[in-house]
Amino acid sequence: MSGLRCWALCEPACAADALAVLKVEPRWRAWREAARADYEGYAAPVEVKSALNLSHLYRHLADTVPQDAIIANDAGNFAIWLHRFYRHRRFATQVGPTSGAMAMRYPRPSARSLQHPEREVYAVLGDGCFMMAGNELATCVRHNVAITILLVDNSSFGTIRMHQERHYPKRVHATDLSNPDFVAYAKSFGIWAKRVERTEDFPTALAEARGLNAPALLHIKTDVEDIAPGVTISGLRAR
Repeated sequence: MSGLRCWALCEPACAADALAVLKVEPRWRAWREAARADYEGYAAPVEVKSALNLSHLYRHLADTVPQDAIIANDAGNFAIWLHRFYRHRRFATQVGPTSGAMAMRYPRPSARSLQHPEREVYAVLGDGCFMMAGNELATCVRHNVAITILLVDNSSFGTIRMHQERHYPKRVHATDLSNPDFVAYAKSFGIWAKRVERTEDFPTALAEARGLNAPALLHIKTDVEDIAPGVTISGLRAR
């Protein structure tokens, strides 16, 4: 082992080669395999009641975009689906709020796109977040910021609605949203936009947005019933 110790001090690659020839059976192999199986099971798509399944949508996004694509998410229940089913594969590819602040998804991804014009940048936000700063679409157009906006719309402040249903079932207050036509709104700024209402329609819409090299918006319409992965409004009320 003296030679191995010497290599470890001098050259990490040599130390790795030396360790590779050692026949060691780690005692934690079974634990590791079980933990890996738990992780992969947790990241597997879930069933939903509506026509659009966010777990499949985010898995497709991860399987399609480059590994260095930057994903900037806002705060909300839609981000629970993103964090569970989108797999980051490179360092510094995630931008998100640490304090739960809403409506920060335009400045940060726009800055990242201008800073890294060679990389794809996606802004993922909910309808409540979007309505707090929708006018920032003008900034994207003015500076030709080539970001793709994934606007997840369930016509609700989803996180607050979920807590209302948990603690005060059927006593919903001030969380339903009356939204505009987001596609028409984006087009009024000169931005390409498309509405996606079914899981199977997302791959084509994403491919169209990626081919533009310009601001784009995908209006992803979901049902508030599927409030979180494996959690439904009716299920919360039943409990």
